[in-house]
Amino acid sequence: MKLLVVVDMQKDFVTGVLGTEEARSIVDAVYDIAKEYDGEVVYTMDTHTASYLETQEGRNLPVIHCVEGTEGFELMDCLKELSEQKGSKVFKKPSFGSIALGEYVKDLAEHHGLTQVELVGVCTDICVISNAMVIKAFAPEVEVSVYENATAGVTVESHNNALDAMKACQIRIEKK
Repeated sequence: MKLLVVVDMQKDFVTGVLGTEEARSIVDAVYDIAKEYDGEVVYTMDTHTASYLETQEGRNLPVIHCVEGTEGFELMDCLKELSEQKGSKVFKKPSFGSIALGEYVKDLAEHHGLTQVELVGVCTDICVISNAMVIKAFAPEVEVSVYENATAGVTVESHNNALDAMKACQIRIEKK
């Protein structure tokens, strides 16, 4: 069994307040991979409240984003439509990595034959790497891969640094 994790492809990270050209450039690749994937596809969503600036993350990144119920919180339209069509599971997470996703992967590995998890999305250097590491911690024998051409970091340099860090942690870096 295989699992694709689409990380935080939300409007605020792509076209909104924290959007980048790099993030915009991967939307089609992420969509194509998710649409054609021959396994289960799940999504993570950065999920904040109006009191975001009072959190540790908000004090360190004082840019209000991904507040649940706002337009910026939503998945990019093409991915939202795809996730709804397929009835995909969505993991809302208040921080970088999703413990619930880790527990889900562990259950799939232990009881349903999960052998591979692949990740795409944003930001390579924050949420993609965090979720890849959570998955490795919860299911160390599952092969984890990240598609470098379907991920984008805050900067090109931080994207490449994150890919190198994941390689060092036995996460495969591939192109799709």
